[in-house]
Amino acid sequence: MCENHQPDRRAFIREMGKGVIGVAIGGTILAACGASETAETASTAAAQSTTGPTTSSAGTTGSAAAPSTTGPPTSTAKTASTSAAVSAPSLAVQRVNLGFVSAYLLVRGTEVAIVDTGTSGSTGEIEATLSDVGLGWANVGNVILTHRHGDHVGSLPGVADAASEAILGTGAEDVSATNAPRTIEAYEDGAVVFGLQIIATPGHTPGHIAVWDPDTAILVAGDALNGEGSGVGGVIEGIAGPNPQFSPDMDGAIASARKMAALAPDTIFFGHGEPKNGNAAAALAALAESL
Repeated sequence: MCENHQPDRRAFIREMGKGVIGVAIGGTILAACGASETAETASTAAAQSTTGPTTSSAGTTGSAAAPSTTGPPTSTAKTASTSAAVSAPSLAVQRVNLGFVSAYLLVRGTEVAIVDTGTSGSTGEIEATLSDVGLGWANVGNVILTHRHGDHVGSLPGVADAASEAILGTGAEDVSATNAPRTIEAYEDGAVVFGLQIIATPGHTPGHIAVWDPDTAILVAGDALNGEGSGVGGVIEGIAGPNPQFSPDMDGAIASARKMAALAPDTIFFGHGEPKNGNAAAALAALAESL
């Protein structure tokens, strides 16, 4: 687990324009455009409303709270796959700011994947954040755990009970050490869950994973990286490397940081610290080279 820091207020997405993911941080709306973003014409948008989404990574229109009128396509299957990432509606990210640690809601249309559950007692805050985007526990199809530490899986029993149909999963090497109320799927490097790629990033724990969306170049890094304000030194433009105090395999953790840098993410969400919202690739590359 990582050291405690003073909580800041919960931040959440209010508006998302086409090709833009808006993240409210400290009351300021920031925007990160997907790396493969393409402009869509009105006729394309109209066609999508009847035929489903294309492989374009253009963002959703209107508020994050507005549910899809057509519902998610069958390509957003909840189960893991080792095949290439599937076509899916654009991804919206909602931060559940729990103070010194964060959980995340990854939203596609009316389906949600929760990444991490925070410390014990965080279920109510996650539920409130679901409500903020006009969704509820019935919309949660996946609960993805970046790793086994208590500040990330502490509310897993409550979340799993509330999202009773959701599939639970974490990195294969962390499954046996994760206390869960029902079976947890073991995710290997390259698995696809909810249209997202699972990236094995060991070092902080043996089974640590990150979650990567290549269409929007969004990375949810768990504790394999840290954000500004996390208390970890060596910050480069808002990104810090793995915390040596809590990473028993520091060589593996550094290799994982370099692996994530090779993805060239545009936006990074961390388990601890403020998100790096946009232009993250160069900063992460510089950080990885410095480790």
